[in-house]
This record gives sequence, C-alpha cells and structure tokens, in this order.
Amino acid sequence: MSTVWMNQLSWIDYEARLLRDQPPIFLPVGALEQHGPHLPLGTDGLLAAAVAADTAKRVSGLVAPTLSYGYKSQPKCGGGQHFCGTTSVDAATLIGSVRDAVREFARHGAKRLVIVNGHYENQWFLIEGIDLGLRDLGPAAQLQVMRLEYWDFLTETTLASVFPNGFPGFALEHAAVIETSMMLHYHPDLVRVDLIPDDGPADFPPYDVYPTRRHWVPLSGVLSSAKGASAAKGAVMATELAQRMAAAVAHEFA
Repeated sequence: MSTVWMNQLSWIDYEARLLRDQPPIFLPVGALEQHGPHLPLGTDGLLAAAVAADTAKRVSGLVAPTLSYGYKSQPKCGGGQHFCGTTSVDAATLIGSVRDAVREFARHGAKRLVIVNGHYENQWFLIEGIDLGLRDLGPAAQLQVMRLEYWDFLTETTLASVFPNGFPGFALEHAAVIETSMMLHYHPDLVRVDLIPDDGPADFPPYDVYPTRRHWVPLSGVLSSAKGASAAKGAVMATELAQRMAAAVAHEFA
C-alpha cells in the first residue's frame, strides 16, 4: 500500500516497510490551543502533520499519528491558558509521551525518527523526552532522532516576500500570517476568512507575572494581524519547508 501515513498500514505492511526500506519515521507534535476566531483549535497539529507528510513524500518516509496535546499555552506566544478550548498538558506528561514514543519506535526496529514540532512551547520538553528515551535504550541503540521546529526552515528571502512591511517575529506570529496562510493552503475549508481580526502586534513587557495578566493579550487571541495571509503565500512556504526539511533529513540520515 502506497501511503505516507503509518496508521493507514497494517502491522504487517508497516513491518515490511521498516525491514525493506528503513524509512525515516516522522512524529508530528502539536497542541490543542486557541488560534483566534478564524482558525481551528488543532492548527498546530494539523500544520505539523501536513508539513511532515510533504517532507516524508520526498524522502520515502512514514508519518506517525500526531501527538495532539502540547505544553501549556503562554501569553507571549500562544495567548495563554485562559482561552476556552485550549487544552494543555504538564511538562512531565509531554516528556513522558515523547520518551515512550522514542522507545516504541526503537522497539519496532526504526533507525531514524524525526520529531516535527508545531507548537512553540513544546521545544524543551521534546528535547527532554528524546534525551530520556535514548538514555533508556542505552548506548547500543541504533535509533537516531532529529527534532525540528518547521518554521525554522523558512528563509529570510521567503519571509521578506510574505511580510513586505517587516516580519514581527515567530512568537508574535501566533494565528497570524504564517499559520493562516499555511492553513489556507492545506485546509482552506477550516479557515473563516470573514472572521480574521486585525489585532496587534501585541506589546508585551520584558518580564512575566504570575498569575498571568490576561489584559496583555488581545481579546481575539491573535498576537499579530493575519490580514496579509493568503493561500498563495501558504503554498510558497509549504514548498520551501518540504524541500529544505527533506534536504536536512537526507543529509543527517545519509
């Protein structure tokens, strides 16, 4: 069966693919988090999986089901935990899930695992999960793990074309031009263009306060305006991401 989706294969077909091809396994990691009134709660996972699938097609890889719950949303990059629908996990939970996944893919016989992060707040806990999983496996383990945030593969040239008036930075791009454009490319039926707000960019102080100051965050949850988003911009970014991520995977796992 020709598919990049691991969960569409039987265990027999999956085992055969591993034994025959040793494909890199892509594990998308997202979050269930508000993305303004115009994007779905599952945006982070949907985009991580879509980018992983485009990349997997270029390197004959397989895409595992997405880990869909991420670490707690932070006001400066995700709006915060006070939004209805944002459903997060503690650091230990995410670390444990990644640790278990690393061990399980090694048990299957996989040699190459690529963890594709789609939620800004996940990064350090993915690193810890990978580290502990490899520690569990021991020095004789044959599994190699690559971790990446897909947005890091966008070049300055592409960002300049997407943001002709200046790039506000990835943290403030929550539910803004990049994610909205990519959702318009991958999942246009899930985007409510008529509800795109024109908020931001949010102006945060150089410190945090706990409990968090909800009034720091625009009421819509969007940290920077998404008015400049388009499916055409999404297509350009999606193509560049898949090309550059595939090149990195091929280089590291040659």
